[in-house]
Amino acid sequence: MTLKLYMHPLSSFCHKVLVALYENGTSFESVIVDFSNSDSRAAFFEKSPMGKMPVLQDVESNVILPESSIIIEYINIHHPVHCGLLPQDAGEQLQVRLWDRFFDLYIHQPMQRIVGERLRPEGSLDPHGVSEAHATIDKAYGVLEQHLADRQWVASPTFSMADCAAVPALFYGSIVHPFNDDLRNTRDYFERLVSRHSVKRVIDEARPYFQYFPYRETMPPRFLQG
Repeated sequence: MTLKLYMHPLSSFCHKVLVALYENGTSFESVIVDFSNSDSRAAFFEKSPMGKMPVLQDVESNVILPESSIIIEYINIHHPVHCGLLPQDAGEQLQVRLWDRFFDLYIHQPMQRIVGERLRPEGSLDPHGVSEAHATIDKAYGVLEQHLADRQWVASPTFSMADCAAVPALFYGSIVHPFNDDLRNTRDYFERLVSRHSVKRVIDEARPYFQYFPYRETMPPRFLQG
């Protein structure tokens, strides 16, 4: 297999790339990283010195890429199959990249900050940081709600890299910071996302690992039960 994706089925940024791969119909080998296994851990850090996943290895081209957005762009350029995850129009491309960054920076990363707090030892908790993360997500939801008026997808007429970024940001974000009743456009958009075959597949593959998610008790039953 030319492409190998070093990943974990529970990892939110891995979900972003997996959605893109499934949308594109890309053939790849998934390599699940097991940090409890010294060989698996060492092999992963050799390819990702910063310890971040996912990492894509193109064996044939001798290319190793971290960072979810860069991986998706690489797939779009070098392994296009069924769809273009970035539109041809330069202006639309900028919008896709803008909203990709929006989801990662203002929903996805604050969500990870909130989840990470539950993994901290008692003496190193940061309630102020968590409060700031909730405030950032709340503001981002408001911006997204207005932007989604009369839109099916967030950045272009067709499903794009920006929507790939939206999937894990809103999936996990809605668990730690639920949508309020005023976010009708955002709720509808989220339902469009989770109804796609690629997203259903990612959730199905992650389901056996949801038991390890720190906020499992607040996950909607439909995602836990399939």
